[in-house]
Order: sequence, then structure tokens, then C-alpha cells
Amino acid sequence: MKIKIIGSGITGVTTAYYLSKNNHQVTILDERRYPAMATSYANGCQISASNSETWNSWSNVKKSSKWIFKKDAPLLISLKPSISKYSWFLKFINSIPSRNINTFETCKMAISSSKLYKKIAQDENIKFDVVEKGILHIYKNKNELELARKVNSIYKNAGLERWEVSKNEIKNIEPTICGNNIIGGFYNTFDYTGDIHKFCIQLSTVLKNKYNVVFKKQSVSNIKKELLDTDLIIICAGIGSKKLSRSISENLPIYPVKGYSITINNPGKTAPWTSLLDDEEKIVTARLGENRLRIAGTAEFSGYNTDIKWDRIRPLIKWAEYNFPDINTEDIKPWAGLRPMTPNMMPIVRKSKYFKNVLYNTGHGHLGWTLSAATAKKISDLLL
Repeated sequence: MKIKIIGSGITGVTTAYYLSKNNHQVTILDERRYPAMATSYANGCQISASNSETWNSWSNVKKSSKWIFKKDAPLLISLKPSISKYSWFLKFINSIPSRNINTFETCKMAISSSKLYKKIAQDENIKFDVVEKGILHIYKNKNELELARKVNSIYKNAGLERWEVSKNEIKNIEPTICGNNIIGGFYNTFDYTGDIHKFCIQLSTVLKNKYNVVFKKQSVSNIKKELLDTDLIIICAGIGSKKLSRSISENLPIYPVKGYSITINNPGKTAPWTSLLDDEEKIVTARLGENRLRIAGTAEFSGYNTDIKWDRIRPLIKWAEYNFPDINTEDIKPWAGLRPMTPNMMPIVRKSKYFKNVLYNTGHGHLGWTLSAATAKKISDLLL
């Protein structure tokens, strides 16, 4: 078939990969000049089944309510009125009863996706600064640690081996961490990290040169118009997917949740190599080769803007300097991107309700890097 994919981020290029391997004629459309220049540009870089826990819980609702006037809070909600935001939060609350099953399904999907990325990298000789030292979750609060124990039982049932570690064991796993107020953690060696942007760029080159995928710089606003000269359209447009769905009378439940990152250049020998996740602060780290450390996190509900706010960047720097007192933070590059979040934290991977030749592969939220290979493979399997 002749297939158009809208969006050249991680979801778009992995979808194109599996479809082109099945001998479909694929064209990728994106309004940007180069692939992976939006949310796939500088995220936390973790491929993390151990971060599969969905956010739907009353405890998170209570936390966000307390943080509403705190500009540097891990989760910040703008007070500006918005019907789409209020509607999203109502659906978020209604999804709380499905939290455990969605966490289970997400973890299974993440495990599958992780294996698929390794096979793509091996088969296509893609190098993307992979560090296979697992992911270490750290906790400074007894209640958070107890919650982690409950979530870990879900992960175990889904097939992820992750175990509890003491404060001393944490220090052995990652000797550079200060950890004065750390009380415990969880660790697994299945998860790994890698530069999402490098992966997308190199896979795009493979798609062009080996699989004859065509990349076009083109802004798309009307799906019906694009259907005139193709057999199938797959929407992988991240936060833009909601607007595109409206052009065919659907309304995807996606809201743009802003995340921030800093890339510390030349962080020094006292910066961590093991990938970390501070669940309470919602901050992750990933070492990208000798000379770069990515620190990312926080969530901000403030609509469709990518403004970089110092109030949101400063906590990432402070976190790095507190946990790694000797780290070199002289050269820092800040970034902000919009995650396409669904209320139940599950990606939308299905056919359109009204057009049999339109499919969706979108809404991966904060786990776009983790889940996209699995959902791309699912899309390609639907067309076999």
C-alpha cells in the first residue's frame, strides 16, 4: 500500500520502519525540516519498563492540589481556565480504578518495546549512546517507598525483575551519589538509556537509503485532503494528533503536558553513569557518553507552548548539585517539550472510528521513547 505517516518523531520513524520492512510504500510528512525536532529531541532518554506506573491516583491528585501555587513544583497546573484541560482531568480521575491494570499492560508493552529497539539497533547498525547499567529508583520518603513495593508486585507479574535495595547498596550501585536523605530504592538491570534524537536521525537515514521511505517537509491540517492520493494515513503527530483528528470529526483525549530537561556538557567524573529516577521529585537522569548528562522531569499543564521557564529549569540544576556536589554545571543546555498525554496514560493505537483508512499511533505521554517500538510493531501487524 501507499501509506502516509504524519509525524517524524520516535513513533513516526519506528512505524515507518516496520511498515517499509513489510514492503509498503511509505512517506513521512512533518512540518519541521529535520526528524525528531519536537518531543523526541531532548527527553529523559530512559527506555524504562520500571517507569510504567500510571499517574492515575488520588495521592497524585492531592499532591497537585498542594503544589498549585508553587512555581517549582514537580507537577504544576496552570490556573488559566480551559475546557479541554478540565475535561481531561475529569477523565483522569475516572481512570483511577483502572490504574493497576493499565500499569501492568504498560509494563508488558515496555518490556516488548525494549527488546525491539535492541533488535533494530543490531540489524541496522544504529549507535545512540546506549548505557546498559539498568535504572535505579531512589526514595527519600517512607510512604513513597511503600507505594513502590506495591507497584513492584505489578511489575513482577508483568515480567520485569526489579528488586529492593538498601541505602548502602545504592551507594555501591552508583558511588557518585551523595544520598544523605535517601532511605532506600529499587533497581533493575533490564532497563537502559540512549539518545532518542540520535536514534531517530540514524533510523531516518536507514529508512531513506535502505527502505526507500520518502521524507517531506509539509504541514498537514486536513486528513481528508491527504487521503486523496494515498491508501492509508497513520497519525503519529504527538500533541498535533488531537487537531488532526478533529478534521475527521474525532476528538482524541490528548493534552500537552510540558516536560523540561537540561543537558550538562562535560559534567566530570563525579556525575552518575547509572540511570536514576527520583520518584518523589519526578526527575530522571541518563548518561549520554563521556561528555553529556541528561537530567529531565517535572510536568506542567499549561497548554500548547514550549516556553522555557527558569522556575522549572532551576530545580533540575539544584537537584543535580545536591545529589552530586562535585558535578560540573558550568555548561548547561535547557529544553522543554510537550508530551501527548491521554487521561488513562495509555497510548492510542487503533483505527479511526469513521475512516477505515486512517489509523492512530499516538498519545504515548512521558513514555514515548519507551513504548513506541511496541506500538509501531502493533500497527504494522494490523496491516498484515
